[in-house]
Amino acid sequence: MQIDYSTPDQYALALLPEILLSVWALLLLMVDVFQKGDRSVPSSPAIGWLTLAGLAMAAVANGWLATLSETGSTGMIALDSFRIFSNYIFLLAAALFVLISARYLEDENLRLGELYVLALIATVGMMVFAGSRDLMVIFLGLELMSVPVYVLTGVNRRDRRSAEGALKYFLLGAFSSAFFLFGVALVYGGAGSTNLSLIAAEVGVDGLGANALVLTGTALLAVGFGFKVAAVPFHMWTPDAYEGAPAPVTAFMAAAVKAAAFAAFLRVFLTAFPGLYDTWDAMAIWLAVITMVTANLVALVQGNVKRMLAYSSIAHAGYLLVALAAASRLGSASFLFYLVVYTLMTMGSFAVVIAVGRRGEERLDLEAYSGLAWERPWLAVAMTIFLLSLAGFPFTGGFIGKVFILRAAVEKGLVLLAVVLVLASLLSYFYYLRVAWYMWFREPVAGGTDAIIVVPPGMKVALGVAAVGVVLLGIFPGQLLELAERSAATLMQQPAPLFGIGDR
Repeated sequence: MQIDYSTPDQYALALLPEILLSVWALLLLMVDVFQKGDRSVPSSPAIGWLTLAGLAMAAVANGWLATLSETGSTGMIALDSFRIFSNYIFLLAAALFVLISARYLEDENLRLGELYVLALIATVGMMVFAGSRDLMVIFLGLELMSVPVYVLTGVNRRDRRSAEGALKYFLLGAFSSAFFLFGVALVYGGAGSTNLSLIAAEVGVDGLGANALVLTGTALLAVGFGFKVAAVPFHMWTPDAYEGAPAPVTAFMAAAVKAAAFAAFLRVFLTAFPGLYDTWDAMAIWLAVITMVTANLVALVQGNVKRMLAYSSIAHAGYLLVALAAASRLGSASFLFYLVVYTLMTMGSFAVVIAVGRRGEERLDLEAYSGLAWERPWLAVAMTIFLLSLAGFPFTGGFIGKVFILRAAVEKGLVLLAVVLVLASLLSYFYYLRVAWYMWFREPVAGGTDAIIVVPPGMKVALGVAAVGVVLLGIFPGQLLELAERSAATLMQQPAPLFGIGDR
């Protein structure tokens, strides 16, 4: 079916997954209101299952987008494989969030149906953010994603850390939005359009069509994206917001929000400013270096596992910036593959943090993991898999993702950047393996953990999916890599190879 964007119903077809998820979120809110009847009554556990049903419907609609095609490339919404691939990442992260959050919300007396509604609306924002082809619509998606996450960060009003983290996130998020919007205005003033394809045509393949307004606007857009992906030095909000937010929300922020910001980052810079690569590549390279080195050094001294994972997520932003700096089809493909693996291992590791930590998140230090392998061996095995993948050990998805990012960097001539990535990954081995050492080689803490750790069925499903996914992608990465390459090829308007990632 051809979409020409000439009428509103054409846009409705192109936005079907987002529309379905938005309508379902509103219906879910009404169901929750009528089910409770009184503010003092907690939401029914069925709200979580209904949320999963909405995500499943959106996933089916997202797959249906593959049957559509568009005439031209000036529509505000992209109908390409990159958008479809990215949407599945966001939907996967949202589903894992629902599965790992039920027990936590009950223990913290936060059984609020609106939390799931906010997560659905934020997911819609992510899909619009990463799937739009116009800077103004991208900004609308950015805000639609950010505002619900601000609320989710501070939802535990009884916890001062949660309120502090939400306030810092909101204030610095407002700054990042201002930078981004000012950048949009300058690009529009210099290029005469906010459409990514028209901007690229105005700038030209050699960048000679760019002027001071476009160059300044590009820099401001990069700053705005830098805040959202938590790249150093724009990461100041991240540790406090991640530590203060409820643990399931932290996982959602670290995985889904960051994936959406990176997907939009890649789309904007590779679609609108490929002719300016020689201008913005140095910025991406230095951001990647500073982010990888700083985050890993700070993570080394963290005794709080949740805060350590927060700095770990910043370090992984640096690894993804290497793929952006490569600005090639292989770099984009490895970028998408790594986003999938990153989502699985991040959501999985935070699920273990939720399971080990009891009410009030009192058990977040390393000592809480002492002897976990003897009390909950399967939980320790899952956490070990996630830690090894985060570090980049062989036979894990994290290793494969880093190998292809390194390959893309070397083929682009960024050898020193590849060396920094390797050294930064080696540095991370210490704090990842330290947690594993506590689990497997330390005696259990006094009183044991058997009476504390309770893993509900939903969390077991999430942990199983994440752990098995990380291992399978480390051993059999071929199909996902090929799919990622084909998706990246549509983003860069290049034909995909017939025989997968190795045939370029």
